[in-house]
Amino acid sequence: MLYVSSLSKLHDTVASSGASHMLTVISEGTPVERPETIKAENHLYLGFHDITEELEGHKPPMRHHVEAILEFGEKWGEEAPLVVHCWAGISRSTASAYMIACASHPEADERELAQTLRRAAPSATPNIRMVRFADEVLGRSGRMTAAIEEIGRGADAFEGTPFRYWREDF
Repeated sequence: MLYVSSLSKLHDTVASSGASHMLTVISEGTPVERPETIKAENHLYLGFHDITEELEGHKPPMRHHVEAILEFGEKWGEEAPLVVHCWAGISRSTASAYMIACASHPEADERELAQTLRRAAPSATPNIRMVRFADEVLGRSGRMTAAIEEIGRGADAFEGTPFRYWREDF
């Protein structure tokens, strides 16, 4: 199972989910204390800004970040939950969870996965730049991007509520 969280609710989410793996997608240099229950080799930290266009002085998500996320998702193995988090639990983390769900379920309909994400997280606004790269890497022919554009921007929120996102849901 995948769980999505903000940084401020990370430790509670890891504890309540029983997660064995953790994916951090946050601005480079942001300190993140890894919970004791997550082994160092089961934690991937990727530092980039939550932007969708090139912006001077900022580090946007790049294709190699998306490839690393997808590889981490593949190595995870689904034996125990994976917690994905960013600063607010709204954009980078929801994009990452959506990408991992699409990669883990190549037969699944991208629209249904996106709509399930919206039902689980009304504030989810997946980073479209990340989704576009994943769409290319996974060979989804624009369907992932179209599905995320279709659900649109989520409800305004300072911070998302942690949620579960996995196959029983779609």
